[in-house]
Amino acid sequence: MTIALSFTVVSVCCLCFLGVLLYKQFSRKEETLMRENSRQLLEQTAINLEDYLRSMRRISDAMYYSVIKDKDLEQEGMDEEMTLLYEANKDNLVSIACYTYDGGLVEATPVANEKRDVTVALQDWFVDAKNQLENFHFSTPHVQNLFDDLTYRYYWVVSLSRTVELTYGGTSTLGVLLVDMNYSSIERILDKANTASVSSEYVYLMDPNGEIIYHPKQELIRMGRFQENNQEAVHASDESWKEMFGGKQRIVTQKTISYTGWKLVSVVPLESFGMGKDSTRYLVIMLVSLALLATVILNQFVSARISKPLRRLNDSVREWEAGNQEPDIYVGGSLEVEHLGRTLRSTMKQIQELMQDIVVKQEEKRKSELDALQSQINPHFLYNTLDSIVWMITGERYDDAVFMITQLASLFRISLSRGKTIIRVEDEIKHAENYMNIQKIRYKNAFEVSFDIAPEILSACTVKLVVQPILENAIYYGMEAMDDDGIISVRGYQKDGDVFLEISDNGLGMPEEAAAKLLTEGERVRSRGSGVGLLNVHNRIRLRFGEQYGLQIESFPDEGMTVRIHIPYIPYTEETCRQLEEGKLPDGKGGRSV
Repeated sequence: MTIALSFTVVSVCCLCFLGVLLYKQFSRKEETLMRENSRQLLEQTAINLEDYLRSMRRISDAMYYSVIKDKDLEQEGMDEEMTLLYEANKDNLVSIACYTYDGGLVEATPVANEKRDVTVALQDWFVDAKNQLENFHFSTPHVQNLFDDLTYRYYWVVSLSRTVELTYGGTSTLGVLLVDMNYSSIERILDKANTASVSSEYVYLMDPNGEIIYHPKQELIRMGRFQENNQEAVHASDESWKEMFGGKQRIVTQKTISYTGWKLVSVVPLESFGMGKDSTRYLVIMLVSLALLATVILNQFVSARISKPLRRLNDSVREWEAGNQEPDIYVGGSLEVEHLGRTLRSTMKQIQELMQDIVVKQEEKRKSELDALQSQINPHFLYNTLDSIVWMITGERYDDAVFMITQLASLFRISLSRGKTIIRVEDEIKHAENYMNIQKIRYKNAFEVSFDIAPEILSACTVKLVVQPILENAIYYGMEAMDDDGIISVRGYQKDGDVFLEISDNGLGMPEEAAAKLLTEGERVRSRGSGVGLLNVHNRIRLRFGEQYGLQIESFPDEGMTVRIHIPYIPYTEETCRQLEEGKLPDGKGGRSV
């Protein structure tokens, strides 16, 4: 009865969980599809809008580079060319005008009669063009109010302005070129997007300050009968997110328009695809209900056959669980239960023999490699290095800044090593040289560094990041009180078929007893530096190559310190690298596999 009830409860829980998961998966897929459709609509609308704005820029460029720059306005006018350019693009334009830098009209088309009460020099588009000489400037939509129109029509326009050079009698002076685009062209592009959108989705456009340029419900917004969350959207990046606004949850997608900084925003209320979610919910409930009924019937049959042997097997397990290390594990019942009993009996014996050794070694290896990963990028070192680069650039020491950046890039490239933990000695030494080059610049050459590496060991295998942590300790602890007399040397050589890397400094050193404790777990102290330390380097080498390898430390007070890295000589090949990555030593090498 217990087995049947347990199976039923578990089955019900699993099926309910599966049903919920299935429902959420369908809902997520539907929502993802909605987001993708919204994004595609936004992308296409942005492309259309950017194409239109790009064509306006081309008109401005054509007017400037093909007309204004070729004219000496003291000798000839540009009315004919300006009119031709306007006529060729009048479907999208309201007017083209050119002004002197103090606001005087040079030429305009199609109407050149300025209104008397308009001060051009105070117009926003004019001020923007004067303040930023090199840029194009797109205004927000406004009524064109510069010229008297004989038809007495008012045009909504978006002004494109820029600073230009005017020539009078061979002398260049600055002026402002104005191209007034017809706002209705932008409106048509966005109206088309809203017509193409599904359900209650809509698209609107706003400027970088959050002021709405276009909205399908613009009139309702002006009358206060509709609100938009545009002031929140203006601070968001180009992405898709969910928000709660006006008591309704909705998906918002945003894209910034090139040239202008305008933001195109798509809004999809979640209620717009609620009917599809309801249908999915009913389908999932029906499938889960049928599966539950079949499961209950099947559980009754299965439990009757396996309950008794399982109960006896369970009693054996309870005895083991109670603390009896050698229980009599029941073996019997159906083939599956009998096999389970034999497996448990065999597993119990293996666990008793291997548990302690495997757990301890695996935990030690996990901790060591985790520390190694954490040490690969030292945030404090990176911050100080970047700060030094900024200082160099500010001081116009560009060559030094380039050198620092190059060294930092090389250091991180070797640190990552495509995820490998085994690299060549050559790469490890290169990583150390990059690190010391950066530190020498940061510490203003307060110490000297030398590298003397035998060529025959450069192609040997080594564990990644074993030299740099020792160099870091030498800087922070050995060079601290040297007053620009510090010397750090790195020497590499081969001896008795093994590889040795020695890092020596002429710092303060320490008593022999204190140096001996640096490689003892109980004495491990994290201070400044990488946080990896000598003990971590020592453990990683021994875990990879065997107990007879690792670090040796020699130090005496006021005589500096020497740290010697001892590893086997294993030529670097793809095969040896793969074996070492898997914790195996190549044939003929000492140590043990890990």
